[in-house]
Amino acid sequence: MIRFRLCVKNLCGRKILAVPVLTIFLSTAALAGTNITGTVRNGSRGQAAAGEEVILLRIDNGETEARAKTDDRGTFTFAVQAPDKPYLVRVLHQDVSYDQRAAAGDALSILVYDAAPQVTGITGSIEILRAGTNGKRLHISDLYEVKNESSPPLTQAGERTFEVYLPPGAKIDSVLAAGLDRIGVMISALPVPGEPGHYAVNFPLRPGATKFAFKYELPYDGHAALETRHAYALQQLAVMIPLSMQFSLRSQAFQVLATGNSRYQVLAANQLKAGAGPAFEISGEGQLPPLIDQPNSVARSPSSAISSAAVQAAAQGVLASRGNFDSPLRQILPPSQTLLMGGVTAVLLAASVFMVWRARKNERITRVRQ
Repeated sequence: MIRFRLCVKNLCGRKILAVPVLTIFLSTAALAGTNITGTVRNGSRGQAAAGEEVILLRIDNGETEARAKTDDRGTFTFAVQAPDKPYLVRVLHQDVSYDQRAAAGDALSILVYDAAPQVTGITGSIEILRAGTNGKRLHISDLYEVKNESSPPLTQAGERTFEVYLPPGAKIDSVLAAGLDRIGVMISALPVPGEPGHYAVNFPLRPGATKFAFKYELPYDGHAALETRHAYALQQLAVMIPLSMQFSLRSQAFQVLATGNSRYQVLAANQLKAGAGPAFEISGEGQLPPLIDQPNSVARSPSSAISSAAVQAAAQGVLASRGNFDSPLRQILPPSQTLLMGGVTAVLLAASVFMVWRARKNERITRVRQ
């Protein structure tokens, strides 16, 4: 400290120069703390995405705060007006939005993909159907996961990107969709003319996993027969009901799935082809099974374990919005919706992988013995 003071005394010229240099440094640091910067790349072409429209949205009030275009290197910068508020950065590429949450000071990396009406490499992964009763109504929450493994990676976009078959007479309460970014939106499902129970949605299937959650209800007199039908082949169909209700199986494709849970029971059918699937009947009364239990109540076996990272990632929350790209953000959905899109899928998908592995192992043992 003494040496520093002596140097400043003896070098007055440098002392004068030190003040503006320090001022510039502090100003740059302060500016960086109130900016949101990012780089956008085209994952289909493997190059910088230049000239893309980027929108900065305030999550708390749903307002568009600023707009920008990416430069030749695919970069953008926003000067944030409310550094203490959460933001959403939206990049528009070929009429498809790619969103990331952001806060002041963040440096984002966002991938966009070219869009096509039909993409090769889209397959079904899992369907989780939860059923419970409320008086004379049967409430069903039906989750689908679809995977886009196209190569080169492309986004499937159009009026009928995903189709679902619900029981005739089903009254849809809500439809939620979420992509790999875990940012979900409330969307609409339109009936396909002349096909009762057949609905189509307009939501882009970006590379990776996309989840759809359909919540609907049916008239119920204590007994219901449900038939399944799928637009894509599925790795697994899992049906969850409370312990107070009963299954009556109409197909040998189902088997009991051990989840180590004492609050609900699960039946599962594996490796289903596209088209008509196995049917089942349920009877009795009981509340809709919980989306997920506390970690301590989940079995620790490989077939049903949830990693803490998966739960934490799912618990980050999802956004809800309606209409076109410029519509305001409506609200933050409750954590239970987020867990539906993440935690439960992790449990049952892990169980599915374990059961498929076990079945293949048994097949190999049988062949060896023969």
